[in-house]
Amino acid sequence: MIAKEPLIETIKQLPLEFSVDEVIDKIFLLENIEKGLQQSQKGKVTRDEDLDKKLPEWLV
Repeated sequence: MIAKEPLIETIKQLPLEFSVDEVIDKIFLLENIEKGLQQSQKGKVTRDEDLDKKLPEWLV
């Protein structure tokens, strides 16, 4: 879940006219940032060494 305030602030930063897709993209971004922060607080992180191994696969 995301908090209402960051979403409101994000919407305020959008131009006067925007597409629904733009708003949905912003909501997904905020949600994923929140998930990542929660995972980090729980210690669920990827070590740098493991990331170095996985990154080339992700960039293909």
